[in-house]
Amino acid sequence: MDLFDLAKEETLSLQAPLAERMRPRTIAEILGQEQILGKDKFLNRCIKARRLPSIILYGPPGTGKTTIGKAIAKEIEAEFFQLNAVTSGVKEIREVVDKAEQLLGMYRKKSILFIDEIHRFSKNQQDALLPHVERGLLTLIGATTENPYYQVNAALISRTTVLKLELLSEETIVALLERTIADRERGFGNLSVEAHPEALLHIAAIANGDVRRAYNALEVAVLSTPPNNELKIIIDLEVAQESIQKRALQYDKDGDQHYDVISAFIKSIRGSDPDAALHYLAKMLYGGEDPEFIGRRLVISASEDIGNADPQALLVAMAAHQAVQIIGMPEARINLAQATTYLATAPKSNAAYLGIGSALQDIEKTKTTVPLHLRDSSYAKGFGHGKGYMYAHDYENHYVQQQYLPDELNGRRYYEPTELGYEKKISDYMAWLKCRE
Repeated sequence: MDLFDLAKEETLSLQAPLAERMRPRTIAEILGQEQILGKDKFLNRCIKARRLPSIILYGPPGTGKTTIGKAIAKEIEAEFFQLNAVTSGVKEIREVVDKAEQLLGMYRKKSILFIDEIHRFSKNQQDALLPHVERGLLTLIGATTENPYYQVNAALISRTTVLKLELLSEETIVALLERTIADRERGFGNLSVEAHPEALLHIAAIANGDVRRAYNALEVAVLSTPPNNELKIIIDLEVAQESIQKRALQYDKDGDQHYDVISAFIKSIRGSDPDAALHYLAKMLYGGEDPEFIGRRLVISASEDIGNADPQALLVAMAAHQAVQIIGMPEARINLAQATTYLATAPKSNAAYLGIGSALQDIEKTKTTVPLHLRDSSYAKGFGHGKGYMYAHDYENHYVQQQYLPDELNGRRYYEPTELGYEKKISDYMAWLKCRE
């Protein structure tokens, strides 16, 4: 590297975005991702043993995939090569392989190849990595926001360990922002910055687990806020809102708002008001509510409030909940909105909900026994089990009248289908059966 290259690197370092300047340089500096980096966890053990297998880091943007890759290389004193699957191909892989061969032969130095967005590599490009990963010339660290089990070749998956990164918690992001404000070398420690706790919490909440977005907001806030008369840069809630372009919403995910808004959401679905339901859905999503929690409540509502009036509602709700897990936010808001409007406009019935409630009450109060003719005859024929049972499919219309409830509750009705939606068909069918008795 000549003097011009050195000057260029120094200039880039000074002008680099805050997120790049504050990137942790060692494993010890990384906050969060304790499930893989904590004491005695997988990566920590590998680093201590200096025996790193090829891995794929799978997780949302801004959760530290590149940071972890660079920090690992530094910890185990390996050469770090970085490629992006969007702009690189087989030619670049071969260049890295040649350099890795030289380093290993001349200096006995290991090489790590970090490939960002590895899911974008074609099959041929992924196959080009296989022999070098397999013989240990390169330790591969792939990074992807897509599920690698669907997007990466099975052959490459079998030679790597997939590690899932989670969204960073609000507490972790706040701690990182506080560290940045105090850091004199790379952060704002040389400026007199005073950030209100609610301002940092707002940035962390809206960042939604993406620390890069939080750093960008803090950088805008600090650099665009003039010092006051005491030469202090005050970052209050209003400044934070403008810096991340999202107003603070009165929504406490762990307090009354959490329970009040989800209650209003479910009651709006039950009351067949799709507009109100969408309003409360938006309020929860804007406030940072866990979308999987919303999905679970939709699944409950589908059976509790709609039931067999529209059996399809449960499938729609289940599909939405699964979509949230696969896709994640922000796109999953569309799946939740579809399920919300479907459930809100579906015919309603709580017959199944009432039925199981009544049945459970009877179970609690009444001791019952299974009638002999319904008991399993495969192990106790000598005791009369199964004797007298009539197989429904042997009779006309596949129906025969016989007692199914225990003697203690014979004649009890639990399920009373309504006259709405598909349940009217059920009601008509049950009435038709009664006429056959």
